[in-house]
Amino acid sequence: MRIAFMGTPEFAVPTLDALLAAGHDVAAVYTQPPRPAGRGKGLTTSPVQKRAKAAGIEVRTPLSLKDEEAQAAFRALDLDVAVVAAYGLILPEPILEAPRWGCLNVHASLLPRWRGAAPIQRAILAGDRQTGITIMQMEQGLDTGPMLAAQGVAIDRKTAGELTDELAALGANLMAEVLKRFSDAGRMRQNEARASYAPKIRKEEARLDFTLPAAQVERQVRAFNPVPGAYFEYEGERIKILAAELSELNGTPGTVLDHGLTIACGEGAIVPTMVQRAGRAPMLPAELLRGFVIPAGACLT
Repeated sequence: MRIAFMGTPEFAVPTLDALLAAGHDVAAVYTQPPRPAGRGKGLTTSPVQKRAKAAGIEVRTPLSLKDEEAQAAFRALDLDVAVVAAYGLILPEPILEAPRWGCLNVHASLLPRWRGAAPIQRAILAGDRQTGITIMQMEQGLDTGPMLAAQGVAIDRKTAGELTDELAALGANLMAEVLKRFSDAGRMRQNEARASYAPKIRKEEARLDFTLPAAQVERQVRAFNPVPGAYFEYEGERIKILAAELSELNGTPGTVLDHGLTIACGEGAIVPTMVQRAGRAPMLPAELLRGFVIPAGACLT
């Protein structure tokens, strides 16, 4: 098939690799333009752009696909299909309709649950037992199109980072299978009554709320690992909790209950197992407490 691939983060790279491994003609790769990153704020190309460049594929980085020039350039590719994975730009109708068989999306949830920008994090925060990948035919609505295939995975106690890696590999394999049998693939409309939405994660959500039950606080820790990182503040310093376990101890929410940094929540407590100070590498709580004393009885915010 003659394909355009549209994606930006590391999550999308395995799908591009799968298209290349299957021998498809990837006519062009669309990705987000280079962005300022790091302390020096130098321009950094996306993981997809780096992979496409290494493979010798033409890379296009339009700021928008709404103008006629960008749409004409896309139509000129004479595509069978476009494959989309976490691209980050809205595809207007002329783009959706340009390929002969439209645009297919790799979405990181079991639709119609968790349509939107942050399905992995929202599934963890909600305490879902399962999530997965859905391959869907794109249309104008937000992740509302008919589904061609879906496969689930258990969330267990995985972090958002771990789940992202697992779903990236699953999505690549599932897209490759769909393209093999595309002409025979059935399409199932989504059940609108079961739809839920996964809005983008706001930075302020990463501040831990110890008034919540410990199980919910622990889900915050996993959902925001690796980014933006769940945190509390003590004496003006922000400390991230990267991993934590549950404890049956109880106390006033936000209070440190012992010398091992067990923190009381609205119900039960959490025991951090990996933490990080600003500008430092991740460390064990014992290492943190040797250089930054947080005594039993301290109140964290």
